[in-house]
Amino acid sequence: MSVRDTLASLRRGDVPGAADLAAFAAGLADGQVTDAQAGAFAMGVCRGPGLGEAGRVALTAGMADSGDRLTWDLPGPVVDKHSTGGVGDPVSLILAPALAALGGFVPMISGRGLGHTGGTLDKLEAIPGLSVALDHDAFERVVRDTGTAIVAASRAIAPADKRLYAIRDVTATVDQVDLICASILSKKLAAGLGALVLDVKCGSGAFMRDPAAARDLARVLVETATGAGLPTRALITAMDQPLAPAMGNATEIRAVMAVLDGRESDSRLARVTAALGGELLHMAGLAQSPEDGAARISQAITDGRAMERFAAMVAGQGGPSDFAQTWDAVLPRAPVIRDIPAPTDGYLAKADGTALGQAVVALGGGRARDGDAIDPSVGLDAIAPLGARLAKGDPLARVHAADEAAADRAAAAVLEALTLSDKAPDATTLIAERIA
Repeated sequence: MSVRDTLASLRRGDVPGAADLAAFAAGLADGQVTDAQAGAFAMGVCRGPGLGEAGRVALTAGMADSGDRLTWDLPGPVVDKHSTGGVGDPVSLILAPALAALGGFVPMISGRGLGHTGGTLDKLEAIPGLSVALDHDAFERVVRDTGTAIVAASRAIAPADKRLYAIRDVTATVDQVDLICASILSKKLAAGLGALVLDVKCGSGAFMRDPAAARDLARVLVETATGAGLPTRALITAMDQPLAPAMGNATEIRAVMAVLDGRESDSRLARVTAALGGELLHMAGLAQSPEDGAARISQAITDGRAMERFAAMVAGQGGPSDFAQTWDAVLPRAPVIRDIPAPTDGYLAKADGTALGQAVVALGGGRARDGDAIDPSVGLDAIAPLGARLAKGDPLARVHAADEAAADRAAAAVLEALTLSDKAPDATTLIAERIA
């Protein structure tokens, strides 16, 4: 089928054949498919019945095969983690070095911000000098020397996904299961992994707000990856509020360093990191059980080994050689930093994570359009947790902005996004379900 025939098939509500989807993926990579056709394809998948299991596997494999597939010769298991997207979620930046400290190798090919959610690469680039655009030799060297590197997909790794990922971001076609599945897994298949754990977010700050939808996505991802030969498990985790008490780029790096230096070793962020790492260590044969693996991850953070690996990775990717000691001084700071006071007494009962994410984008901490520049210094931090008892005037959060007008707009958006009540909210389960 031609590209036009494939699009016409979607318009009629039919599912293109596996060979047609593989050809479409190849066309994304070699330019035979235009941006307009790629946008029409994404919209057609969203509006139609979906691709089905065979179609999903075909698109995923086709996108993985649209470029190079990496192979590794390392003295330990090659593992990775991926999140389906949330707010205040810098887990990868803690988990990758913790796994490296425990004998794993983590060649993490990550992404940029998508919609209201932050991107791991954008966060890392808040570190002065650090590059996420490593060539193959440099990528392999940093992984071998430090145990991990976190980089952007090169043009040779799943180039079909690189194009479709950017188009989905600007055409409101992000939250479709088949497209999410193909995007996530094509890069992971191409990365040459031996095991993968997925953090499927559910709640107001996630793409999947509904628990049933999150469960369906987790099952589809696990089934597709496992069927393609990549052992995979998934945890469904709560995103009813930012995972870290910070959102943005430099602000989230500071939250990461607070965990790595032991000040926040029992935070929600640290607990989700340990649970995900425990699954990977168990799958890789480095722990007797997921619980044993989680304890090992926590210990690697507490005793400083994870910090050492993170600092080595930062240096290996061009960042400061003494980042573990100088991070607070070298990370950028916004010109305007001020508290957002609670307008009344009450418990923090609800947080609209999507609205908070959009407030950070409006500050310049994310992209409203493909190609927008990001200000690494802006964002939010000191975000009060759900259930916090606040008096009028107590800080709900702190805004980091480029100027006073931007700070005013962000403060108004935060006050709209956070709901105070005279009754404390019911506690939510941080890790709702495990799918294997």
